[in-house]
Amino acid sequence: MKKLNLAIIGQGRSGKDIHGKYYRSDDNQFYNVKYVVDADAFRRKVSEEIYPGCRTFASYQELYALEDIDLVVNATYSEMHYAITKDLLLHGLNVLVEKPFARSRYECDELMKIAAEQGVTLAVFQQTFFAPFYQFVYDVMQSGKLGEVKQVNIRYNGLSRRWDWQTLQKKCAGSTYNTGPHPIGMGLGFLDFDKNTRVVYSKLDTALTSGDADDYAKILLAAPGKPLVDIEISAMDAYSGYTLKLQGTKGTLKATPKAYEITYLRDGDNPPRPVIETFLKDDDGNPIYCSEKLVKQVEGDKFNGSAFDIGTATLYKQLYYKITEQIPMTVTAEMAADVISVIETVHAQNPLPLKY
Repeated sequence: MKKLNLAIIGQGRSGKDIHGKYYRSDDNQFYNVKYVVDADAFRRKVSEEIYPGCRTFASYQELYALEDIDLVVNATYSEMHYAITKDLLLHGLNVLVEKPFARSRYECDELMKIAAEQGVTLAVFQQTFFAPFYQFVYDVMQSGKLGEVKQVNIRYNGLSRRWDWQTLQKKCAGSTYNTGPHPIGMGLGFLDFDKNTRVVYSKLDTALTSGDADDYAKILLAAPGKPLVDIEISAMDAYSGYTLKLQGTKGTLKATPKAYEITYLRDGDNPPRPVIETFLKDDDGNPIYCSEKLVKQVEGDKFNGSAFDIGTATLYKQLYYKITEQIPMTVTAEMAADVISVIETVHAQNPLPLKY
């Protein structure tokens, strides 16, 4: 198998510790890190040490003089994603861009149009779609085990604060742009990316952040004939963590990235009860509360792997075969653009004051 020559722009936490971790792992049978771009001299020096034989540059434009690049990974600051990706595409390069895809749906559509015109591959790093916990929950939902799922709850919460660039609106940052592509993407996935999906309620706010971007978001998504999706991203919730929950007519599933538990009613275990229009009473005629002990089934287990190992490896593998054999990826740029549509709508509904 011929490895593809890869250039990565940006050696921050994502570029070095997420993408880079994959490049240096045994899972990477597909890519050779040949070029690294970063404006910081120290980061370039570190890159030359961890990717022996690679060449480093201070500016991504220096890549245009090279003719052996098969893929460029854009892991720059969020507000730079659109402009740099556009430039790379116009130079005929295949691009994998970090989330968020761009700031607006217009920008996403323009990038997809350019990629099509240039005949190159454009992908977005939304690896959570390949996370074992998301795929398992989605499969359970489709199986009918919980009956008709009426509501999906997604929580990406914690008690924490930030004071870096990810707290500034001018940097295309805040919870919805930074963290949001994961839960919002999953939410749209549970709705099968129905084009009739609407943001029926949203609220953005600031709580513990030092900047002017949101660190609290509540988003309700709905589509005809589909469950209500309740998404919450909060920096002030110390108890719920990262969870997915399905509420169906036969029971409930709760999952974290590490484990799950299902409590459900098995067909035939709880025969239907006729409605009694008068008050309920015990054998002595005294009124009693309407209750019963349902026969419940409980299952649970742990997940092997996460979005950061299995998810990343799967996305990069699919991208390899998209570039080399034109096999379609299951997570498309169009899906990532739908995520940005939701984020853009939520920000339009909840304008926050600019302070920086």
